[in-house]
Amino acid sequence: MEFTDTLVMGTPLWMWGIFMAIVVILLALDLGLFHRRPARSGSRKASSSAPFTITIGLAFGAWVWVYAGPTSGKEYLTGFLVEKTLSMDNIFVMSLIFTYFGIPRLYQHRVLFYGILGVIVLRGIVIGIGAWLVASFHWVLYIFALLLIFTGIKMLLPGDDEPDIKDNPALKLMRRFLRITPKLREQRFFVREPDTKTGAIVTWVTPLFVAMILIEIVDVIFALDSIPAIFAITTDTFVVYTSNIFAILGLRALYFALAAVIDRFVYLKPALAMILVFIGSKIFVADLAGWEKFPSTVSLSVTVALIAGGILYSLWRTQRDPADTQRDDKVQDAKTGDL
Repeated sequence: MEFTDTLVMGTPLWMWGIFMAIVVILLALDLGLFHRRPARSGSRKASSSAPFTITIGLAFGAWVWVYAGPTSGKEYLTGFLVEKTLSMDNIFVMSLIFTYFGIPRLYQHRVLFYGILGVIVLRGIVIGIGAWLVASFHWVLYIFALLLIFTGIKMLLPGDDEPDIKDNPALKLMRRFLRITPKLREQRFFVREPDTKTGAIVTWVTPLFVAMILIEIVDVIFALDSIPAIFAITTDTFVVYTSNIFAILGLRALYFALAAVIDRFVYLKPALAMILVFIGSKIFVADLAGWEKFPSTVSLSVTVALIAGGILYSLWRTQRDPADTQRDDKVQDAKTGDL
């Protein structure tokens, strides 16, 4: 057996190598080619790259389908779509964080880029722990399933309040132990400035750095939903990790593409709630029916139908009169000017 055929978590090393090479190339292009310098066109470039990153993620799923088989391909696509849909909540919270700190779109790319780098590492750690738990204790899957059902039902109930950034415990902790500049220092995370009490030159962190840390924490919280969801779809570690990472790689571009219109997708959240309930329930259904595994074709079909239904119904119910849209844009511009 050649070295490249060595199995790593059940998958040949050469497949992991192809995946990592694509990720490195995408990150290098993002940082080195498209955003070498901050520019006002940066957010437009990012939003226009959203279809590109989604296409790469889907193309990788097609490759998995060919080389690992239809079942793995369907499981990858299901996991990719579920993670993308869960990302809509991430986008909403990211928008709140940027608004709270008054971070202009000019500098948001820097926060999201380095934030996503951290997310890739954190997701790898969490997925590794999840894979070990599932392999060592199969009953953990049932806990994941119950967690998904509970989360889905909770999302369907009224009273889901908007997150309060000001009273966030992590923010309070950072304010207590870190020197934070009152205003941005362009796109820098750290600056050397005089201490307000002693006058000595010390290191300060900027609101840009604080925003990045909060985004990392938000992702860890959201991983409590997404990781059980993907393991309820498949226990193939390669499929779990690659579908998650490709969905995350496109999160920055998706943010710039959808941040301004995220409020239009009001019925996507109930659709996502039903997806979580479905994914959690199918583990118990498979056991009751005596199946070794719930059919991947059914999982993919139901997921696609619910996501498409949520998006289309949202767009239909939130059709706006052009005059109203222009009026709202002016109000938003006024708010932005006050930051």
